[in-house]
Amino acid sequence: MLHRLRTNAVAILASAIGILVVGWLDFYGYVWSDYDTEARPAFDALIHGHVLRALQVAPAYGGSLILRSPFALLPGLWGGGELAVYRSVALPCLAGAAAVGIVIVGQMRRAHRSRLARALLLALFVANPLTLRTGEFGHPEELLSAAFAVAAVLAATRGHVTWAGVLLGLAIANKEWAIIATGPVLLALPGARIRALLVAAGVVTVVLGPLLLAGRGFATQLSAAASLNSASPIFQPWQVWWFLGSHGAPVHGLFGGLKPGYRTGVGWAIALSHPLIVLISGPLTLLAARFSRARNTPMLLLALLLLLRAELDVWDTAYYLLPFVFALGTWEALTFERPPVGGLVATLATWGVFVWAPAHLGPDDQSLLFLAAAVPATASILIALYAPSGWRAALRADSHDIARTLAPRTG
Repeated sequence: MLHRLRTNAVAILASAIGILVVGWLDFYGYVWSDYDTEARPAFDALIHGHVLRALQVAPAYGGSLILRSPFALLPGLWGGGELAVYRSVALPCLAGAAAVGIVIVGQMRRAHRSRLARALLLALFVANPLTLRTGEFGHPEELLSAAFAVAAVLAATRGHVTWAGVLLGLAIANKEWAIIATGPVLLALPGARIRALLVAAGVVTVVLGPLLLAGRGFATQLSAAASLNSASPIFQPWQVWWFLGSHGAPVHGLFGGLKPGYRTGVGWAIALSHPLIVLISGPLTLLAARFSRARNTPMLLLALLLLLRAELDVWDTAYYLLPFVFALGTWEALTFERPPVGGLVATLATWGVFVWAPAHLGPDDQSLLFLAAAVPATASILIALYAPSGWRAALRADSHDIARTLAPRTG
């Protein structure tokens, strides 16, 4: 243990500094964010000793609040206020991402990757500009599910069945979209899939059980998040369904502000978007198990599923791409000797589409810019994941047919 600490001392120190800087600069306020309306009421109830009330008012990602509840109580030790609570419950999310980054850097060091490659990978996990968006929108828990999901696939590829199941269960319990990481984890554990599933299911049950027992509110919210109401007012430009919407009645945001140029979403696409994200993960996993010969296939499959999650979700926003960046950067770091430039490019492209473009382009143009970046990225991953072996098989078959055709006939 001490040897590992000494070996990773530089990465740990850099991560600690990064956590402090990002935490201080980013989590400076929560008013008007989703945290203020969704998570804060539950944390407030918990702090004042109303445990049952906290469980009853928890949002659809209430499992994350349970996992982070000890951190909500810490500011009480020094008389910290609500802002201290907000920063405190964000700390395990920042630290979780940093811890996974440090583990990957350790693997890169053993594989003799360059210092530049290791530094860039760690920066993607600790000081990613997209992390700033999680603080702005009040969703630091997105970092934690991303870290758990990547860590689960890493554990599975190294044959650590129990740890893979525990980490997968924590990822799903923290935020339910992480169920799409199930396929990549099972893909890496061909001989122990049932065991991993049972462990993951046990962890999810333990974490979410109190929320389900406290009343029907959590189950109702969970069901609503899993299958959106077709009349949902949230319909963002950065997803594949955008141009199916119509420029009809004026569109207003959740707080009543007018959103010029926005489209009204089509009901069936809104209702289908979340279930489809989960449904497509099964066939894509089966195809990867059957045809993929890519190096580190489970991690690349995870990256693909996370990218498709952002593309298909009508609620898509900048921090939805952060788990994809983590998975893509990890795959690059463990597959190639070069730095994980794909993760860096994905980060910069996401920042451009979601932060720069809204200040300069209308919603339709923003959607076109998003598709111009997302579609080639998806195609590239599909080719890397599925095409090479299929192409080789097809080329071998064609060459055999040509050889038989050109061979001299005898008899």
